[in-house]
Amino acid sequence: MGLRAAGRAEGAGLEVAAFPDITADLKAAMPRLRGRLLPNQSLAELTWFRVGGPAQVLFTPADEDDLAYFLQQLPGELPVYVVGVGSNLIVRDGGMPGVVIRLSPRAFGDTSVEGEVVRAGAAALDRRVAETAAAANIGGMEFLFGIPGTIGGALRMNAGANGSETRDVLIEATGIGRDGTTHAFTNADMKFAYRSSGIDAAIIFTSARFRGTITDPEAIRARMNEVQTHREAAQPIREKTGGSTFKNPPGNSAWRLIDAAGCRGLRVGGAQVSEMHCNFLINIGNATGHDIETLGETVRRRVKEHCGIELNWEIKRIGIGQA
Repeated sequence: MGLRAAGRAEGAGLEVAAFPDITADLKAAMPRLRGRLLPNQSLAELTWFRVGGPAQVLFTPADEDDLAYFLQQLPGELPVYVVGVGSNLIVRDGGMPGVVIRLSPRAFGDTSVEGEVVRAGAAALDRRVAETAAAANIGGMEFLFGIPGTIGGALRMNAGANGSETRDVLIEATGIGRDGTTHAFTNADMKFAYRSSGIDAAIIFTSARFRGTITDPEAIRARMNEVQTHREAAQPIREKTGGSTFKNPPGNSAWRLIDAAGCRGLRVGGAQVSEMHCNFLINIGNATGHDIETLGETVRRRVKEHCGIELNWEIKRIGIGQA
């Protein structure tokens, strides 16, 4: 099953890689597969930036058992990557070789409550988990209301906002390994750090349980309104963006360093540093993945030259660069 590009196909004014179609071979090797396999599927429509090339194979599993079966049967040499709602992702213009797995909200997006515990599938929006908790008068998860991603991503990167992080409320996470086996991880097992976890990147999270505390419902709603008001006032949430671009260095704010280095409004092709919030990059209409990544690297270089601090990417970047 080759991974090299087989040719070129026109798309959105940019030549994008066309990979060999291996879906027939995969289906033949997995007769009990129930999920959907699509060849050379555009990933641009699945990301907030709306840029990037195709996935060689896009797989949407029917449920956890289907996902485990797929991973058990998948040839070991094929790379695997999981995407959620694409809110924190740059897909490079050459596309993504191997398999991209997308967990659908229908199969992996349920939320439920038992006492002070909220259970959520990995495809559940962070915002929905906050709303589920609020409806049950469970406080402590209001910060999730302001994070534009899914629970799977929150687990992987210890997502946080407004002074709280995923590790503050997580009880246990469940995931499936590259060999199709299911694993459970306690909060301590996750080895959370700032915007990261220590779990093997091959693990695909499928669900999690969170604990809050019974709280006055008016206080919960007030806190959620604060979170939303702050986002609307301070962040370009209606633009094609990827959220916070760089991690905050210890004792500092990435946006302040970017602003001080004279990067507010800086452009590369169709990509721009937001005028509203310097730690957000935006697609102003016709950007490529290359434009956005080049702009980010330009910002990193200028900040390093200005103050000696090296910014680290918070946004994930996947795929191969356009030849």
